[in-house]
Amino acid sequence: MPHFVVEYSANLDEEIRLPELFEKLHEAAVATGVFPIGGIRSRAVRCTEYRVADGDPGLAFVHMTLKIGHGRSLEVRREVGEKLFAVLKDHLAPVFERRYFGISFELTELHPELNFRLNNIHERFGGRR
Repeated sequence: MPHFVVEYSANLDEEIRLPELFEKLHEAAVATGVFPIGGIRSRAVRCTEYRVADGDPGLAFVHMTLKIGHGRSLEVRREVGEKLFAVLKDHLAPVFERRYFGISFELTELHPELNFRLNNIHERFGGRR
């Protein structure tokens, strides 16, 4: 963990530069010192069916969810959340300046007993599973 999930309106395909965004988010997540690199994942969900406000087809949105493992203090989660939201806002600033656009972010802590995973990627980076 963490896992970034970016949902976005399909009318942003050419503007949001997802590979660059994911690179920035991964770098920022590692820089916090809170997350091991081997657990970081990013994915995007392109929403073709959506309605924003009055339904004007020019309106757009990006919503990012960050799913993290259990056990970090509220203070750490808030600090990490603020840093990562700043990365998201900075990356999307040129789009925000050009059009009506909503950007939102939610940090979710997974339940400690109901989160199941298997990952050997950590071994590549000298960590444990």
